[in-house]
Amino acid sequence: MLRKTRLALAILFFAPITLLFLDFTGTVHAWFGWMAKIQFLPAVLALNVGLIALLVILTIVFGRVYCSIICPLGVFQDVISWLNGRRKKKKYRFSYSPAKPWLRYGILALFIIALTTGAGSFAALLAPYSSYGRIAGNLFAPIYRWGNNLIAHIAERVGSYAFYETDVWMKSLPTFIIAVVTFVVLAILAWRNGRTYCNTVCPVGTVLGFLSRFSLLRPVLDSEKCRHCSLCSRRCKAACIDYRNHSIDYSRCVACMDCIDTCKHDALHLQWRWKTRNKTEATSGHTDTSRRSFLTATAILATTATLKAQQKKVDGGLAVIEDKKIPVRATPIEPPGSWSARDFARHCTACQLCVSACPNNVLRPSSDPARLMQPEMSYERGYCRPECTRCSEVCPAGAIRPITVADKSSTRIGHAVWVRKNCIPLTDGAECGNCARHCPSGAILMVPHDSGNPESVRIPVINAGRCIGCGACENLCPARPFSAIYVEGHTMHSIM
Repeated sequence: MLRKTRLALAILFFAPITLLFLDFTGTVHAWFGWMAKIQFLPAVLALNVGLIALLVILTIVFGRVYCSIICPLGVFQDVISWLNGRRKKKKYRFSYSPAKPWLRYGILALFIIALTTGAGSFAALLAPYSSYGRIAGNLFAPIYRWGNNLIAHIAERVGSYAFYETDVWMKSLPTFIIAVVTFVVLAILAWRNGRTYCNTVCPVGTVLGFLSRFSLLRPVLDSEKCRHCSLCSRRCKAACIDYRNHSIDYSRCVACMDCIDTCKHDALHLQWRWKTRNKTEATSGHTDTSRRSFLTATAILATTATLKAQQKKVDGGLAVIEDKKIPVRATPIEPPGSWSARDFARHCTACQLCVSACPNNVLRPSSDPARLMQPEMSYERGYCRPECTRCSEVCPAGAIRPITVADKSSTRIGHAVWVRKNCIPLTDGAECGNCARHCPSGAILMVPHDSGNPESVRIPVINAGRCIGCGACENLCPARPFSAIYVEGHTMHSIM
């Protein structure tokens, strides 16, 4: 019964979290957006003290149930491992292996150093929620959207418009490659040995593993009833049950309850810590020399502050429109609500949730090595509509803080720059004015090119003080392949 309850809860968490990265309508987030905010690392970076305390208490009472129920990467590994077990028709295929504390704490130390020094891209490589977000957003989402487009195509043929097609495109090649490599590595580890990643690499698993050593409710192996059949050990995907010595490594146990469900001799029970103590545990009496340093590392980690724009493919159904090229920006554009590039880089976990949720195709993972995988704004496929605040609503780590429509309309995230040599009135001698017509803040004015001749072609003049950097001018500029106007980002946002 315990195992079935755990499985049901894991499915109830895993499915909605996955849909958060797949859904492009915003419907799922309205109901299940809170599931992203209760992930451990985003809660730490958002300084959500209440939620951190709740997760700590949950771990101290029940052990690492976070890893087996709430963490999507943990459940994903269970799914891969289960598929291999079904293929081989062999449930009992694991074995006990000694812990590798030097590897676990070494990776955790590197992770904490990366967070405290602002190397968020390296930390994002190890963060479990972020890793699963990249897998879902880069590998699962395209398949989901292709399926949606197929259904929309079929529905349109029968006269139904309940579905609509959406663009499927690669937002960042480096991030896609990282997602593929992460998927392959995790799949191989889970396929062969279950929870290897969780108990040797994952920094969140190491933190919670230390806390779970003191868990109050835990599985206990009764040495008097044990018949040394080894079924519990061979079923344990965390490789933490030493049936020969009747001991369980609670720092690696993920509270999956598989062992209790497997034992045929009633030797395994879920018991309160003070009710009974295993003989091995009572007589060991050794001191973990790394415990004091780990407590320090944990303290550092806990306090680290850290509607659809369709792409137009043809002109009047005749001439193919050439794709725009990304301009070379001296300063990347951060989304409204991030307030500064430094603050954004320190808090962002590169989970890609905002990239998946952006309805205007503006956000994409950065290819800059210093900010690798963290989202930045680019306006080749759309522009940041002043009425849209979706990214600030979905960010679980506080990198993009909630912002109102009124505040967004007055927040200057960048300013437009005119490129004279690309402007159509000067290159073709034809009137344009597209940038001025579509500027929502009225920051662009068309004036005669020749001040002495009012009849000369008009060119744009930009009022940088009124420009908010939304990118409407850059996106809607008809010049190809490079726009005649582009947005340069601000390292510190300001309010008009």
